[in-house]
Amino acid sequence: MSEDGSTLARRQLGKYLRDGREGRGLTLQEAAKLIQRSASTLQRMEKGGVAQMRDVDIDALCRIYEFDADHSAAMKGLAAQGNELSWWCEYGDLLPANFDFYVGLESSAQRLTTYEPELVPGLLQTPAYTSVLIRSGFPDDSPEEHARRVRLRMRRQTRITRKYLPAALDVILRESVLRGVVGGSHVMETQMKHLADMSTRPNVNLQILPFNAGFPVGVAVGPFVILEFGRGKHGQVIEPPVVYTENFTGSLYLAKSATLQRYHQTYESLRRSAMDAVASRALLRQMAKEYA
Repeated sequence: MSEDGSTLARRQLGKYLRDGREGRGLTLQEAAKLIQRSASTLQRMEKGGVAQMRDVDIDALCRIYEFDADHSAAMKGLAAQGNELSWWCEYGDLLPANFDFYVGLESSAQRLTTYEPELVPGLLQTPAYTSVLIRSGFPDDSPEEHARRVRLRMRRQTRITRKYLPAALDVILRESVLRGVVGGSHVMETQMKHLADMSTRPNVNLQILPFNAGFPVGVAVGPFVILEFGRGKHGQVIEPPVVYTENFTGSLYLAKSATLQRYHQTYESLRRSAMDAVASRALLRQMAKEYA
């Protein structure tokens, strides 16, 4: 399938529609009949193969699948973005602010390749570390809303820690992640121990890029995640990979092959300059003792 035929927004829209249909226990034929479309057309919608989704179809499917107002609005937002390969998903823009598009991608990824220069990635945070960051980011939250946000982040981590087919996680952390204090010494001590423990998992490779490595690619690289979705029985890519980057005002999803290649090359350059996994784990243990 060409890049134009499988854009990120359409693919994810199709996934949510398929999940909604299966959640209602409907076959393709049954659901298609309810919106007066053919089963083959609905199947193409679910695979991201329909370039121009009709509002009337989205409305009907959301009603049949009993999506709430926010979920329905998010589906329309994804449909509106369906012709873009790379697009900004700004808070409060087409997608509702409480609709986390990235979590949907992360939940279906089979490999995540991550570089972080400032903060521990969400998939590796302790509850206390997460709580401090969320309290800073959402100071007006009620205690119940705060707890819900922390639980959501912790729930995401089961993608890595579950026993059956956990996702592979490759992580490079710049040394500044270890030195930047979040929540005080006790929080950091626990977080460093957790990182060291997680790095012993067979599906996790964690390396530290020390300060003395400088800037291996000649510029300061911001945080990014490469999400890959696995291969089929015959080695074909199930879904094209995606690069996710974020800054203070929004998140960018990149799907062009040349861009993906550039990020893979950048990660390899960082990896070659990073400490190996054993030395990185030893540094994390040392840092835990220092914070203690």
